[in-house]
Amino acid sequence: MKTQKRRPPAARRRAARALAVLGLLPIVLTVPAMAAQGSIDHVEPGSDSFQVLYSLTGSDAEAAPDLSSLTVTLDGKPLTADAELASDAQTAVRRTAILAIDVSQSMRQNNKFEEAQNAAKVFLGSAPEDLYVGIVTFAGDVTVAQEPSLDRATSRTVLDGLTLSRQTRLYDGILEAVSTAGLEGSRSILVLSDGKDTSTTPIQQVTSAIKTAGIKVDVVALAQSADDTALLQQLSDAGSGTVISAEDPTALAAVFADEAKSLAKQLLISVAPPPGNTDNEGTLEISVEADGETYTDSAFVTVSAKKAPGPVKAKPTALVPVQAPRVIISHDAMLAGLVGASLAVLLLLLTVLGAFRGRKRESVEDRVAAYTQRGARRRAKSVPATPQGVTAQAVGVAEKALGSSGGLEEALGQKLEAAGLSLKPAEWLLAHAAIAFVVGVAALLLSSGNVFVMLGGIFVGLLVPWAYLSFKTGRRTKRFKAQLADTLQLMSGSLSAGLSLAQSVDTVVREGSDPISGEFRRAIVESRLGVEIEDALAGIADRMESKDFEWVVMAIRIQREVGGNLAELLNNVAATIREREYLERQVLALSAEGRLSVWILGGLPPGFMAYLLVSNPDYLHPLISTMIGYILLGVMGVLLTVGILWMKKLVKVDV
Repeated sequence: MKTQKRRPPAARRRAARALAVLGLLPIVLTVPAMAAQGSIDHVEPGSDSFQVLYSLTGSDAEAAPDLSSLTVTLDGKPLTADAELASDAQTAVRRTAILAIDVSQSMRQNNKFEEAQNAAKVFLGSAPEDLYVGIVTFAGDVTVAQEPSLDRATSRTVLDGLTLSRQTRLYDGILEAVSTAGLEGSRSILVLSDGKDTSTTPIQQVTSAIKTAGIKVDVVALAQSADDTALLQQLSDAGSGTVISAEDPTALAAVFADEAKSLAKQLLISVAPPPGNTDNEGTLEISVEADGETYTDSAFVTVSAKKAPGPVKAKPTALVPVQAPRVIISHDAMLAGLVGASLAVLLLLLTVLGAFRGRKRESVEDRVAAYTQRGARRRAKSVPATPQGVTAQAVGVAEKALGSSGGLEEALGQKLEAAGLSLKPAEWLLAHAAIAFVVGVAALLLSSGNVFVMLGGIFVGLLVPWAYLSFKTGRRTKRFKAQLADTLQLMSGSLSAGLSLAQSVDTVVREGSDPISGEFRRAIVESRLGVEIEDALAGIADRMESKDFEWVVMAIRIQREVGGNLAELLNNVAATIREREYLERQVLALSAEGRLSVWILGGLPPGFMAYLLVSNPDYLHPLISTMIGYILLGVMGVLLTVGILWMKKLVKVDV
């Protein structure tokens, strides 16, 4: 038997590779070249035809489109069309690009902010001359740094003047960019950000605004996490754009240059609608060759012989209000201003409180005054001792200031006593000033250095403690007034039982409730220190600002001078007080509608404004971020205050 000679292993491998190549060659020859991705960016009506802006997405910078290879079909049926570069067209469609740039403090790291400025300048230098470029910045505030313009020199100046601040209101910045782009022609937004959104605006609101406006959105993400990139992808998907990741800030220039060149190579295609009078809906498909590749894209449109189609994407039904340009305060300037303002306020406070004046020597009369009626009102000072700690020193400074302020200490002390607070006038003054200062500084920090907000915070800090003191005083005096008739009835019964006036007052202390019992206890103590009982009771009437009790004290004085039945007199006064209270309640019932109108009409405007600040702050932003808005708020506040005071005067009835 003849044996076959075996081939060596190397020869067998070469033969197998040759057979494989020969076997795959027919398949390779029959597969067509894969089409590249084009982009129908905008469709706009024309007089005799409709115009289409078409981009060669991802094409090489040197690749020039072959206009003779252009084909346009509607549901597979060819249409007559001509193409030219959009920048060379005589009747060009308006093209607008908005640069939405992140100016948060995080952009300071790794020179990202400087690279972003340079990249934006590269974009300006490479973009076609007919492209309108606008600039929107976002951080703690959202600012339209430049409206869409053809002035490249002004755009470069705006970029050089950008400064950084806190926070990253990314979503609000994109909404502002959508509004700034307007409604006309082809519009696109190029967003540059390195941080996650810090605003309260939901992303669904942003994506809905992008889809409604029909605007293209491309996002350049600098060193973003996977979760943040997924959120940015939602924004770009809503605007039929892309998310471009740039880990290295130095690559930004190339990214922006590619975007500008893509706009420079954009084609303007004039398409004749199909013949006939009926409307035609279908899929518009466009293809063109460039550098050996075919770029295709399709979109659903409606065309007719009489009218041209509208844009591929719907026009917006509502726009975000445009924010007026604002001056951005840098982080360093804000901190310097904050430190300076804090030192100025502290110096002013120390000057007002008399820290730079000599200490007033205390006289014997001042020390004894604590045991007199006048001293009870003035809160007599103790012998000065060495202050212990910052708080004691501050109280000492406040006491010196009040001691040289005339009757301020006495009036403030009487107000505190009427409210039932155990604070000294100096302690209250320090607490009041500290609250105003803290609220003002907090408002300045929360508003990123807004001086007007700081002044508003200081005003609130001054107003709220005084309003609280007035509220406490009013509530305590009302309770005193409500208890007065029963107290006089109790004193009358004690006098009828044979007790003296002082003993009847002591009965009220033991049987009554606060504030009557506390005030009468003080009158008893003063009388035991040598003050006449009538004068001690008159002090109660002054502190409680009670006209009714003044009449009681006057009746007691007359009875002690001329004699008479004091028990019967107090009974008559109590009956009179009850009649007046009945009449007051009747008047309050009849005037309830008017008083309620004051609250409703006075509280509705600021209440609705607060609601808008929470539910839709962008709608109210021009009013609280521009000078004319501040003026309108001031006028509104004055008119509202005058109206409230006028209505309160009309419904107030003295009995």
